[in-house]
Amino acid sequence: ISDLGLAAAALSQWHTRQLNGAVPGEPVKKDENSRRGNWGNQIEFVLTSVGYAVGLGNVWRFPYLCYRNGGGAFMLPYFIMLVFCGIPLFFLELSFGQFASLGCLGVWKISPMFKGVGYGMMVVSTYIGIYYNVVICIAFYYFFMSMTNLLPWTYCNNPWNTADCSGVVGSGHQLNASLANATTSLVAGVSEVVNRTKRTSPSEEYWKHYVLNISDDIGNFGEVRLPILGCLAVSWCVVFLCLIKGVKSSGKVVYFTATFPYVVLTILFIRGITLDGAINGIKYYLTPQWQKVLDAKVWGDAASQIFYSLGCAWGGLITMASYNKFHNNCFRDSIIISITNCATSVYAGFVIFSILGFMAHHLNVPVSEVADHGPGLAFVAYPEALTLLPISPLWSLLFFFMLILLGLGTQFCLLETLVTAVVDEIGTDWIIRHKTIVTLTVAIAGFLLGVPLTTQAGIYWLLLMDNYAASFSLVIISCIMCICIMYIYGHRNYFKDVEMMLGFPPPLFFKVCWRFISPVIISFILIFTVIQYKPITYNDYVYPGWSLAIGFAMALSSVICIPIYALYKISRSPGATFRERLKNACRSHPKWGPALQEHRTGRYAPMASEDTVEAQIPVPISQGPNKVKPFGLLLFLTCGNLVST
Repeated sequence: ISDLGLAAAALSQWHTRQLNGAVPGEPVKKDENSRRGNWGNQIEFVLTSVGYAVGLGNVWRFPYLCYRNGGGAFMLPYFIMLVFCGIPLFFLELSFGQFASLGCLGVWKISPMFKGVGYGMMVVSTYIGIYYNVVICIAFYYFFMSMTNLLPWTYCNNPWNTADCSGVVGSGHQLNASLANATTSLVAGVSEVVNRTKRTSPSEEYWKHYVLNISDDIGNFGEVRLPILGCLAVSWCVVFLCLIKGVKSSGKVVYFTATFPYVVLTILFIRGITLDGAINGIKYYLTPQWQKVLDAKVWGDAASQIFYSLGCAWGGLITMASYNKFHNNCFRDSIIISITNCATSVYAGFVIFSILGFMAHHLNVPVSEVADHGPGLAFVAYPEALTLLPISPLWSLLFFFMLILLGLGTQFCLLETLVTAVVDEIGTDWIIRHKTIVTLTVAIAGFLLGVPLTTQAGIYWLLLMDNYAASFSLVIISCIMCICIMYIYGHRNYFKDVEMMLGFPPPLFFKVCWRFISPVIISFILIFTVIQYKPITYNDYVYPGWSLAIGFAMALSSVICIPIYALYKISRSPGATFRERLKNACRSHPKWGPALQEHRTGRYAPMASEDTVEAQIPVPISQGPNKVKPFGLLLFLTCGNLVST
């Protein structure tokens, strides 16, 4: 009897391993899904998602948009867009990935014809991952160059400076070797107010003539900047090592990378508000101009910033949520992460404008003349302001270390999105056991593809990718995803799926947003993006037409995946007529649903009869009870025609 009991226990353990998808030959894991793995705990998921959503744009884009669009008045449309678009879309993607426990490719078993949306997400994540790590590597370079007694962009007496250079720190002081004397001389002041129309700052010349050694044209690549190339290798090595064991290793790293930036922000904030002129900078940042609320451009900027800041349609949210346990409350998580992201943007604005206000006070110029955004803020304006502070190398180290951590948090998820998509798609036991090899391969490919961005023309290509690779294509991908889930698969089916997973249905507000409000806002963002389009420039450099054509090709390369795969799927689907093929291409795959057998209950129960199973599979055309589905298919085809046009 004892032997029979042991045998029964062993059989039960084996059966549990099979239910949880354990890979043969591997020891039993404590994860709910042993085959793919899960987060160690929910704090790891929340911190990783915060690190993914809170990136460089929170520091170098939001404060600029805020002061440009009416200061405190911009907060009104910003938070309205957060409530009606940001949080609903965030919840939709988290619930989508968590329900299926699959990455951005695998989840499209929900309606296989739309798998091209997943490929589009992969293309977007590839583009962003390539240039984003180049930005991180430049932050690494500035971090290393800040390990000195005197920041190299303080004065104009360097070999790379020109006759137009004029520093904000007096250059006539003799510097001793000690840090105390060096930092004392940095705040001695400016002997005279320089002509701002002709002035070139030391930090700008250091950026253009030394760090980048920028060429005169995007087609003139020149030489590879070896220091930047070395930092790029360091950056990719850090990303790979942190992801060497997937979410098991990255989940531990984010305890530091997702939290320490807030420590640095707080230190810089406390230091900033104690400086002369800081209040003027903060007033400039927050003073409301209520008349601008009536400007459509302000609402467009608010909607765009919410959409891009949260990382919607990149595939990262689906991927990170796929490692959650099935019954995790992703509704709660989506609200926490979205609000944290937006609060961080507002907080970063205080940090940035307190320092810029001090710099404007020091130069006796308006704050608008020292305010900037993008790389110009991170690598020119803010570093120049830091030279005015005592012990400036310390503040520079903290600032660039913060940028590195903010960038790495996003880069982790971008790389994991690609790796997870590949591993889920192949799905063999061997590739799951050797996922590290896939991670290494993707990292090496990302490094090699980033090498052209380290040349003398690299900054032109980086900005081209930033402006085109992830612009209107993200909006189209997100819109089609909403249409597919709500109107092709069917909103009633999806609401039941969410209720099965969470134990309660989505709140009415989110149901309305998913079906009506969010798609309308997404469409508004797309229209606004098209209307407000202007050819990209960099300072006084105007991009040639052939480079803009490459930019549009990058943008379309992700969108074009959707109709191409849809046509491919229709052609390979069974059916005597086009209508039958279309029905079968849209119909959910039999394996769609919870990944583990123990969660496949109700209409996903495996023991159901054949007739019941046929009734359970969501029908995408008017055969089912949901009469709105033909409208959804018509809406998708109409959108496809508009995109093609």
